[in-house]
Amino acid sequence: MPETRTRERARPDVGRYVNDDLRERYFAACDALYAMGAPAVGEKDVETSYGTTHVYRYGPDDPSGESRTPVVMVHGAGSCSAMWYPNTPALSADRPVYAIDTPGDPGRSVQREAIHQPERAAQWLDETLAGLGLDRVHLVGSSYGGWLALNQAHRRPGRLASVTLLDPGGLEKVGLRFFVWIFVSLFATFAPKALRPRLAAWLEQPVLVMPELRTMVRLGVRAYRIRRPAPLPLSEEELASIRTPLYLVLGKRSLLVHPRRQVERVPRLVPGARAEIVSNTGHGPQIDHADEVNRRMLAFMASAD
Repeated sequence: MPETRTRERARPDVGRYVNDDLRERYFAACDALYAMGAPAVGEKDVETSYGTTHVYRYGPDDPSGESRTPVVMVHGAGSCSAMWYPNTPALSADRPVYAIDTPGDPGRSVQREAIHQPERAAQWLDETLAGLGLDRVHLVGSSYGGWLALNQAHRRPGRLASVTLLDPGGLEKVGLRFFVWIFVSLFATFAPKALRPRLAAWLEQPVLVMPELRTMVRLGVRAYRIRRPAPLPLSEEELASIRTPLYLVLGKRSLLVHPRRQVERVPRLVPGARAEIVSNTGHGPQIDHADEVNRRMLAFMASAD
C-alpha cells in the first residue's frame, strides 16, 4: 500500500493527510465500515498520471456473474469507498463490483497532481479503468462522484455501458443551502447521543445515528485536507451531447439540487435518460433506502446490457 507523503511540502491543489497517526486512525474507521458490507475479494493500486488510485473488488457471488458487465463506483467528496457498504452486497451478488478511492479525498489513494479540472478528471478515471483492464463498465457516482461520472459520460464515454447518478453534482451550481447543511450536520455529530436521532431525522443525516459512519466522517475531516474547488455544472449543450444510457436518482429533500427541476430537465436534454425521485430522503438515497435503490440500479444495468 502506498505511503502518503505527509512530510513533503504541501501543494495548494493536492489533497493530503495532516499526519500519519490521524491517517491510520481514519483507515481503521473505514475498515469498520468495510466490514459491514460485502467482503472485498481483492485490492489493487493503479498508477495514473495524477497519482496512485486504490481500488477494491467485490464478488460476484455466482461465478456465472463474472461474464456480466462490471460496476465501478465513485464516492462523494470528503469520503472514501467505504461509504458503499449498504450497496456492495446486493450489487456484487449479481456482477463484479469495483469501488474506487478518489485521489484528493481521504482514502487509500495518493494524489500527486490536481484532477479537479474536467478534462484531467476524465483522463484520470479513464486511466484507472484501463489499469484495471476494464473496457466496458456501469459507472455509478454519488454527489461529487456523480459529477465525475457525468463528466466522464460527456468527455470520455468510450468505456461506459451506462451511468447511474445518485443525487449528483454537475447539474446545478452548489448553493449556500448545501454548504450550510454540511456544516450543521458536522456540528450535530458532537450533540449528545440522546439528541442525535431527532437531529438525524431533521437533517436527513444517517451519519448521526450510525456510530461507525459518524466516526469515519469526523476522523476524515480531522485527518485530511481537501484541496479543490466545488465543480462547475455541465452546460445544457454538454448534457445534450451525452449518449451513454443514464439513470438519475434524486432524494426528494435533496439540498444539492432541485429534484423536481432536474427530474424534468435531464431526460429532456439527455436522449433516453431515466430520472426518478426517492421520497423520505435527502442527499443519500443509496444509504437511506439501500434495498430499493440497489434493486433500481440493478434493473437499470440489466436493461442497459
